[in-house]
Formats: sequence, C-alpha cells, structure tokens
Amino acid sequence: PDKPEWRFVTETSKDGRWLVVQVRVGTDRRHRVYLMDLGDGPEPDLDGDMIKLVDEFEAGFHFAGIADDRLVFRTDSDAPLGRVVAIDPDQPDPEDWKTLIAERDHALVDVKPFSDGLAAVYMEDVQSALRLFDESGNETGRVGLPMPGTVRQLSASPDSDEIFFTFESFLFPPTVFRYRAEMDGPEIFHEPDLDFDPDAFETHQVFYESADGTKIPMFLTHSPDLENDGDNPVLLFGYGGFNISIQPSFSPENLVWLENGGVFALANIRGGGEYGRDWHRAGQRENRQVIYDDFIAGAEYLVEQEITRPERLAIHGRSNGGLMVGAVINQRPELFGAAIPAVGVMDMLRFHRFTVGAGWIPEFGDPEDPEDFEFLRAYSPLHNIEPREYPSVLVTTADHDDRVVPAHSFKYAAALQRAQQADRPVLIRIETRAGHGAGAPTRVQIDQATDRLTFLLNEIGNE
Repeated sequence: PDKPEWRFVTETSKDGRWLVVQVRVGTDRRHRVYLMDLGDGPEPDLDGDMIKLVDEFEAGFHFAGIADDRLVFRTDSDAPLGRVVAIDPDQPDPEDWKTLIAERDHALVDVKPFSDGLAAVYMEDVQSALRLFDESGNETGRVGLPMPGTVRQLSASPDSDEIFFTFESFLFPPTVFRYRAEMDGPEIFHEPDLDFDPDAFETHQVFYESADGTKIPMFLTHSPDLENDGDNPVLLFGYGGFNISIQPSFSPENLVWLENGGVFALANIRGGGEYGRDWHRAGQRENRQVIYDDFIAGAEYLVEQEITRPERLAIHGRSNGGLMVGAVINQRPELFGAAIPAVGVMDMLRFHRFTVGAGWIPEFGDPEDPEDFEFLRAYSPLHNIEPREYPSVLVTTADHDDRVVPAHSFKYAAALQRAQQADRPVLIRIETRAGHGAGAPTRVQIDQATDRLTFLLNEIGNE
C-alpha cells in the first residue's frame, strides 16, 4: 500500500517450482526481481521467504526460463542492446551471475532455453533474426525465415529440441512454425486461409536523415508499378515511445488501402526499442521533440522522393502515436493532407491526473515539476493549437477508454474544430462499445477500420 505506483508481473517456471515477481514503477522499463521457492510437491508451498534477486530499479529484466537449475533472464544491465544471464537462486549477487549470451551487435528481443541450448530473437534493422546458441554462448546457426519480417511468440522447453514461433510481415499473415535442428528449415505448423495475392505488392526498406543527422529506417509497401510522380496517396504510421518496437506486421486494413492504390509507410522513429535502450532514451522526457523531428523528416523524405505530395499524405498513430500525430500537425500543418490521431494523449499538463496516467511520468516527465512543465507545454497537442489551416483530421476515441481517458480527445477535437481555418473537416469518432482498443470484438474492429479507410479515401485517395 505504501508503493501505489509499483506494478507487478508474476509468473512461474515451467516446472512449477519458482515464482518470479517483476516490479516496475509505472511504465519505466527498469525492474526489481524477487523469487519464491514453491517446492517440488503436488501443492505449492506459499510460506517461503522472498529472495531478493534484483533489489534496485537499475535495468530491465525479463524471465526466460530455466537452464541447469539456474534462472535465465534477458537484461540490458551493462548491455544497452541486451544480453542473457543465468542466476543461481542460492547465489543471487551480480558477481555470481553467469553470462550465457554476451551483448552482440543488434538488439536482443526474446530468448528461450531448449534442449540444444538457447534460441534468441534479435532485431537487425527492425527485421527479426532467429539465432541458435549452445550452452557456452557460441552461435551455432540461424533459422531461415520466409522473408524480412517479425518473429513473435517464441516458445521452447528445456526438455525438448523443438522450437515454435509465429512469423508475420506486411504481406505475410501470422503463421506458426516448428523447427528442429535436423530440419532444412522451419515447417508450417498452422497458417490462416486468406484470399489475397501477396505478389501484387512489394516491401522495401529505406533510411532517411532526421534533423540531427541520425539515420531513421522506414518500410514502404506498395504496388510494384509505383511511379514516383508525386501523386500517390500515402499513409505514414509511427509510434515512437515506451521502448516499444513497431516491426513489420500483417494488417487486413492496410491491404484494403494497398488494393485501392495507396502506399503504406512505417517510420521506425526514436523513442521505441528498435535499436535497444539508447534508441528509446533518445526520445524520453526532455528529448521528446526528437521523436517529432524524426517523423516530420520521414514525411519530408516521401515528398522529396516524389512518392507523394503533402495534399496526398496522411498520418496515423495510436495512443502515444496519437500524441505524436497531434504534435506534428501543430508543428507542420502544411506537410499533411489528412491525419488520424487515435486514442491520443493530448493534454500533456494533466495526463497524470486520470486513471493510469501517473504511470507515464517516467516516459513523459512530471507536469508538477516546473522544469518538466516547460518541455511538456512546448509540444502538448492541446496547448499548441492556433487558428490556422490544418489538414483534414479524424480524431478517434472510445467512451470506455480507461487508459487514455476520452477527455483528451474531446478537448483536443473541440479546440481544433474552433481553430480550423481551412475548408477541411475536423471530425471525432467516439466508439461506445470498446475501450483503448485491446479485445475489441471483430465487428467493432471492422466498423472502425471501415470509417478510417472511408475518411482516408475521401480526403486523399485516388479518384
């Protein structure tokens, strides 16, 4: 009760013996870690003492499993890109930790022990690589993937030589694969049945310079017949925050956009975890303007390369990404033809007063702190609206959203409607059967996607 800002994640090891408790403050990515020995009997022993494995908020720790009676963690402790350590519960001091996989040249995303060693997922320029290691941390091979894309839901067990994982990309629907060392490559375990032609489109990755010279990756998906005539309708998506990496993913909604002649662009701006801890921290707190500079530079690149022009460029982001959309159309309204800020954090001076908002202080800063107030006020979407010509805007929210309360969107939409000087709509769509988005029924998701696509096609789509 004396630590209301603490958040807890608990799980048990596969053998049922260890209870692992991870603690963090709000959305801060640094953890404390505690253990309880539940015993090896048919019923768990809940009378044991907690073992203090990591008793300070200094680094991130993610429980991966058990190897040789040690608990395996993925961590960025002394390793901004991540490493794998094994910790003996009887010798929990850091000097007794054993490094199983040292920090390498790319961000470590996931790791699981299996009977042949360790399977680890890395991000190499935002694309997944599935590497295999022996117990000494030597790389023994890689698992071939169908195309550049994303490995999710890696699953393995110390008593099995099988690895399971889900793979997806912009043009490859989520598919479950199984792999053993003696196989030539992974085999499909389960795949969806979808009626679309992936060969009708293509994806490639480009790198562009942000305002400070940093190279930012961006994926472009479109028809192979794309012409750089400056007249293609483009939907640019971004997030940029909370150490969340936005990797290639499959979206039926985006397919409809592509089938109607659109281009989908994903900018992997700073604030996420695409290149490890430092990429995230580069966009935290007082550095948040870096995120908006990165996104604006991506939009400028699309125009400079004559892929599109401002009148045919739309932007979309959700939650923290909705905040980003609100910030950049205040800063560069002439650069965009349409914008969809979805369930966005729009009032940066009062976000901490509602529901779980106080948990975002480690990411955004504290509005009650005079120094933090100044940099929050400088980009807060609600507080930087002025009478001017804005692009067409569709604000979306839900009246049951208890993460980003709908008041953010209500105030923002009202202020923007009052300030709009262009002959373009400023609309708000309020869902009454959903919250922040997770778990929405399929019918609701289809209705929401239909309205977003209708708005985009009406405002910037092909005639």
